[in-house]
Amino acid sequence: MALPTSSVITLHINGERHTLPVDHRTTLLDALRERLDLTGTKKGCDQGQCGACTVLVDGRRTVSCLQLAVAAEEREVTTIEGVADGDRLHPVQQAFLDLDGYQCGYCTPGQICSAIGVLAEHAAGWPSAASADVRPAAGPPPLTSDEIRERMSGNLCRCAAYPSVVEAVTRAAESGPAARTDARPESKEPAA
Repeated sequence: MALPTSSVITLHINGERHTLPVDHRTTLLDALRERLDLTGTKKGCDQGQCGACTVLVDGRRTVSCLQLAVAAEEREVTTIEGVADGDRLHPVQQAFLDLDGYQCGYCTPGQICSAIGVLAEHAAGWPSAASADVRPAAGPPPLTSDEIRERMSGNLCRCAAYPSVVEAVTRAAESGPAARTDARPESKEPAA
């Protein structure tokens, strides 16, 4: 007897529930773009290397091209369409706008979602490869340009807007906890 290859799932996206049938092989990226018409999340490499498809799943950065839609069932997914508060831009969005943290804009949604995750991870005390002291007791390392560049290194920009991206993340970090409202890492353990 053959096992079923599709299911009806419920996704929680940007505060709304969406129930839809999906093939088990459907990625979260394809469900968002092709099934739910949430096209802010971009398809870049489709191999998890460019970061253009980054979204937040339960507050943690996820490349949606490698996440199966069925694995995101009943989890909180935040896409670029869900980070603003009505007409008020998220502090990270505002910083990207103010400091030209984009050029062509294709990678910008993934960069913004990743930056929100970066700020939450940093606030939770998660170290990066650039952190000088990775002991938990040391607390969050200073959010230097090197620290930001390392943490954002999974998001590529073909236009090379990296200096402006670093400035935008720095400014958003200075705005305090409001920049982290959509990302809530639940533990001090970094993702595997």
